[in-house]
Amino acid sequence: MKLAATGRAVRLAWVERSGIELRHQSTNAPRTPSLEIDGKCYVTDDWTNVPSSILSYLPHKLQLQPSHPVSITRQVIESNFPSPTYTHYNDLHPIVTVAENFDSLGFPRDHPGRSRTDTYYINKDTVLRTHTSAHEAEIFRRNKSEGFTISADVYRRDAIDRSHYPVFHQMEGARMWDRRKVPGGDVAKAVRTDFERLPKHSLSIEDPNPTTHAERNPRQAEHHSPKEVEAIAAHLKRSLEGVVVELFSRARKAAIAAGHVDANALEPLRARWIEAYFPFTSPSWELEVFWQGDWLEVLGCGVTKQDVLINAGVPDQIGWAFGVGLERVAMLLFSIPDIRLFWSKDPRFLNQFSSKENVNTFVPFSKYPECYKDVSFWLRSSSSSTGGGMRSNAQDFHENDVMEVVREVGSDLVEDVRLVDNFQHPVSGRKSLCYRINYRSLERTLRNEEVNQLHESVRKQLVEKLGAELR
Repeated sequence: MKLAATGRAVRLAWVERSGIELRHQSTNAPRTPSLEIDGKCYVTDDWTNVPSSILSYLPHKLQLQPSHPVSITRQVIESNFPSPTYTHYNDLHPIVTVAENFDSLGFPRDHPGRSRTDTYYINKDTVLRTHTSAHEAEIFRRNKSEGFTISADVYRRDAIDRSHYPVFHQMEGARMWDRRKVPGGDVAKAVRTDFERLPKHSLSIEDPNPTTHAERNPRQAEHHSPKEVEAIAAHLKRSLEGVVVELFSRARKAAIAAGHVDANALEPLRARWIEAYFPFTSPSWELEVFWQGDWLEVLGCGVTKQDVLINAGVPDQIGWAFGVGLERVAMLLFSIPDIRLFWSKDPRFLNQFSSKENVNTFVPFSKYPECYKDVSFWLRSSSSSTGGGMRSNAQDFHENDVMEVVREVGSDLVEDVRLVDNFQHPVSGRKSLCYRINYRSLERTLRNEEVNQLHESVRKQLVEKLGAELR
């Protein structure tokens, strides 16, 4: 069943709460609700599930705020991809079409990312981008330079915890070679020539697998020769290894300066390449770094699917692409423990950061007490008539709907939400869930009365929006 996450009453409230305007075409004609966002009207429909609280993030653009840790991380990565070879796009609009976000990249029709449980839909044809790759085809089509980077805010319905947030920032890059322009049409040779110009490094690299594998990590045999793929993979890996050296050298210096680690006890920086799968690259890899005792995934990348380039109108081009989560890297770079801090306006947070030339470790300014509250409920059965419902029955339930309800009520006063009990009645087959919500502010101590009111609102919204039967 299609999700109807925003009823008319909610939409009308958007005008009052966020300045986003709801319009109807005419008082005499049949009513067609629409949203006005940044001066443009979008017709809403049964697919619409984006709340006003999420739309309120559109103007922030943390990647453009000069001394913000997200922006500093972007600048450090961007410095490894200099112009004029690379053009940098940092202010592309977040509202895109379904075709741009999914179809242009070869996402299968049944891919879970297309679901309204994962994606914020403005209407059935329009979404808030879920990744920066939504702009890839258009930038390939512009063909302004041999390479580019994109940094932007992206939006996904997701879990609530210290490392997940419905709005976060990605950065991606790509480098292309044109068969018509390289000397003698020899792409492999041209790529190898460019590879030799890349800065060398002393990073210890583990790369045990062959560049391609027929089953695990296939070459696009119809389009690319083995020599071309080997050359492109080498250029891609050297380029991104340089990014890791730049980022983690700064992180190590900051950790040493803060006294978090002993410089004499530090192991040499290590990284490893892992085979991966992405819908728009093949072969594909993830790059992991050994940092403070753990292997951490830093980014994903691969040889760009030729279909993406063909659909963008540049069939003679061939190359690579990568993507990285800026908050994820910034949390490592600055030792920031909670993703909610990136949205803080507290000067005790913001004033700790200045520029990419002066990366420093975040100093916590306080740790306010946590407050746990449980909410237990039966999922609505298909025969139930209760609730006003995002979902019609237990089979249609998705955990992200619970997260969205809690997020709408508690916003950044909720640190995490965890499922702590899952019970199915042996006779009726009905399913009961219990979620534990941790209320904790980053900036002040919450009063018991305040938390009780928030939690009661969560309980009511679970009934009204999900048709839950409270226990």
